[in-house]
Amino acid sequence: MPPYTLVYFPIRGRCEPMRMLLADQGQTWKEEVVTREDWGQGTVKASCLFGQLPKFQDGDLTLYQSNAILRHLARTFGLYGKNQREAALLDMVNDGMEDITNRFVQLLHHNPEEGKAQCLNKFPGYLKPFETLLAQNQGGQAFIVGDQISFADYRLLSLLLNFQVLAPGCLDDFPLLSAYAVRLSGRPKLKAFLASPEHINRPISTFLKK
Repeated sequence: MPPYTLVYFPIRGRCEPMRMLLADQGQTWKEEVVTREDWGQGTVKASCLFGQLPKFQDGDLTLYQSNAILRHLARTFGLYGKNQREAALLDMVNDGMEDITNRFVQLLHHNPEEGKAQCLNKFPGYLKPFETLLAQNQGGQAFIVGDQISFADYRLLSLLLNFQVLAPGCLDDFPLLSAYAVRLSGRPKLKAFLASPEHINRPISTFLKK
């Protein structure tokens, strides 16, 4: 049996960076899918520590909260930078993406189509800080921090790929981010995962059909 289990909805959502990380690191995992109907019955929600998914199982360790799970995997596979300085920068990058994710969910929650339109208008502001960070790290030819891949890279790649689904061409004015997304997506194991039905057939969120 795979050592890891992800319990989540049938969407990419907050689990896709974890899936990308595990796939790129050559790991296997089990998925337990919770449908909207299952969630609506309340039993699964009541069993979750904070009343939220995802839930992650690593042997006898059960974790909730997507950022805690992602950081656990980062420590497990040495994806948390080479030193405290890099780890601090990675935390900063991840928190920046958390802000974007929360704004994105808030905009989509009440009116998906109107929220999507507002998100499209905000994309340049969302993307500019990450283009700046890439430029500051080896001229944008490496990763978001340092010279080795990190948990924040998987999360940023997931965010960029989602943006490209919602707004093709949104990276045209951000050449470093555009090249970065292509470069990371071309990593052999990650490329195979991104081409798989497990990725392609999952919508971005419960609010969007794509």
